[in-house]
Amino acid sequence: MKRPTDKPAALEARRSRRTTPRESSAMVKVGEDFYVLASSFASRRPTRVLANAQSFTIFDTGGDILESPLEALGFFRRDTRYLSHFELDIDGKLPYFLNSYISDDKVELRVNLTNPDLGLNGDIVGLPRDSIQIQRGWVLTSAALFHRLIVSNFAPSIVQIPLRLTVGADFADLFEVRGVPRERHGEFLDAEVDSSRLKYAYHGLDGVVRFTEILFDPAPREIADHRAGFLIDLKPHESVHFETRIVVGSRRGNTRMSGRLAPPDFESALAERGSEIAAAHHGWARFTASNKLFDSFLQRSIADLTTIVTETADGAFIMAGIPWFATLFGRDSLITSMSLLPFNPDIAVRTLKTLAGLQGTEANEARDEQPGKIVHEIRYGEMAATGEVPFGRYYGSADSTPLFLWLLGRCIETTGDLKLANELWPAAMRALEWIEKSGDCDGDGYVEYIRRTPRGLANQGWKDSFDAISHADGELARTPIALAEVQGYIYACYLGIASVARRLGHVDVADRLLERTSTLKKTFVRDFWWDHERSCALALDGDKRPCRVLASNAGHVLAAGILDSDQAFAQSERLLADDIFSGWGTRTLSANERRYNPMSYHNGSVWPHDNAIAALGHGRAGNNAGVLRILDGLFDASEQLDGSGSLPELFCGFNREPHRGPVPYPVACRPQAWSASSVFMIVQAMLGLEVSGVERKVIFNSPTLPSWLDWMRIDDLRVGDGRVSFLFRRTAHQAAVELVERQGPVKVEVRQ
Repeated sequence: MKRPTDKPAALEARRSRRTTPRESSAMVKVGEDFYVLASSFASRRPTRVLANAQSFTIFDTGGDILESPLEALGFFRRDTRYLSHFELDIDGKLPYFLNSYISDDKVELRVNLTNPDLGLNGDIVGLPRDSIQIQRGWVLTSAALFHRLIVSNFAPSIVQIPLRLTVGADFADLFEVRGVPRERHGEFLDAEVDSSRLKYAYHGLDGVVRFTEILFDPAPREIADHRAGFLIDLKPHESVHFETRIVVGSRRGNTRMSGRLAPPDFESALAERGSEIAAAHHGWARFTASNKLFDSFLQRSIADLTTIVTETADGAFIMAGIPWFATLFGRDSLITSMSLLPFNPDIAVRTLKTLAGLQGTEANEARDEQPGKIVHEIRYGEMAATGEVPFGRYYGSADSTPLFLWLLGRCIETTGDLKLANELWPAAMRALEWIEKSGDCDGDGYVEYIRRTPRGLANQGWKDSFDAISHADGELARTPIALAEVQGYIYACYLGIASVARRLGHVDVADRLLERTSTLKKTFVRDFWWDHERSCALALDGDKRPCRVLASNAGHVLAAGILDSDQAFAQSERLLADDIFSGWGTRTLSANERRYNPMSYHNGSVWPHDNAIAALGHGRAGNNAGVLRILDGLFDASEQLDGSGSLPELFCGFNREPHRGPVPYPVACRPQAWSASSVFMIVQAMLGLEVSGVERKVIFNSPTLPSWLDWMRIDDLRVGDGRVSFLFRRTAHQAAVELVERQGPVKVEVRQ
């Protein structure tokens, strides 16, 4: 039976249960209309994350999913929260927390709890605390979540333990969790209850029925709409196991839309997920390092990435980040792929093919689409399907298209795969046409952006907050805006695609692109170079006035190679000055600028991927010290931010001080694709690594290692149809390169 509800009272009550009038909302991200509204509890609550392709679950540190509307706690799949509450109590009390951790391969969450004092009778405690061990395990498969309880009695006598699980499903759209208000909801179906099963369902405004089925084994002693109770009798040193399986899915009419057959039990799910993760590692080069913390940093970054690789009807790609961006983002996927390219080229190949399949085909202002343009974002939830948010398939980015071409050029050079080049050549030509026509709205040779839908993103570079692009006096720049880094990307993509064109025999295209690079370099230096600061301006506004603001975007320009050698080195040095380099990394904005705020999303924070691209630029400029300084800061930050040993999306830009760690950003994504991949781009810069599959050659340009790393080894580096393994040892001035193993006719060149 359906309950018609615009704002269902039961749902509203559930969502407000853990909020109070004192609770504040922190407003951050994405543009004017699509902030993330964060519960103040979120900044204080440690969490644990399991991710599996387009599914993820976020728990509190004790393994519970607490009901909290503005926190991304719960089991999410394809932009919908299918489980919003799963909480364990023992005799009505919260168990004591001992520890919790995610396994190294990111397959399982393990939690250890114990009992509080139970059975108080006057001054007598029936069961003292620390008598019962409660071990929890969680495993996530593609569309099912598995929970295992192992309860063990360490008391000297028989005990009787009442346990209860309180559960619920609100089917909230991810944008609703982010704080985007909704005027209406669909229909919530009455819960189905039998002796060992609860089932919730929601008929959305998009015509899709989403459902959550919770199965208990063994059957509970008592069961109701939102709880299951168990009574356990345990002898001394006896243990008992309980399992819960949460299976989710959706259907339109009688057609099931998502979710494959779930494993039957916890052990089967554990084995299935472990096998998937092991298989995902096969495409990688292998890393080992003398510094055990750095070695762990590399392995955990790979583990983060392997958990968010996904395959959908749209193709295969790495999702951008958990929780807010658990989907395909053109820019994020391309930069991530570029970071990983020498070490796992398959990710770049799959990403390029996926994005080519989604390339714009028409002029559609409602989603900022134009022919040849590369997609910015894909969403699958109810609010995207009904048009409540514009991001179902959204093209509002100025940089995804040149980044697509830049990656394509580098991918063909790295792999030597001319078959791929031929396959993607039509997409490359359409992307070039977009750059030269629709992307250059006034014909001045620069790509600018201006949003066509008032509900889209006001700024359409990687810094897409509404206040991210301004002049020195703090005035926001007027559109159309030409970002400095976008012109750098175009310069790099012209060079890369010219090389591909020549290899495919399209000499006329190659010559035309090389001519355009020469022109673009001259006009860029004329219009963007800021001699007083020895830096690039941030952008040109709609009146072609330069935004003379010192920002980290200049590091992207440096990596693209559009500056001459003197300007490049000056820019490199400027990005390492104290006003913009915090000690942990380069800030998004100099502390001297009017809009600087170290807690801002884009106006003073530190982003690992932003720093990794700058490191590539420092290396290109011949400033190895700058590369190592970025590596030092980010590596230290990775160990201190939450002890996980991996990097979040961003952190605050406060100055580094002795004996104090970096300051976290309250709603940063983790795992986050381009942050997890950033260390691999820095390794490329540190070693001056270039791989040419076409020429079957590996080049090292002035390789170096930091003072805390005696050696590093890379095995199974693919070079065309061959493979090589290297050992790098630190010396007084740079790194010595030792060829350990070679399979196939691979040449090695070390340039000092």
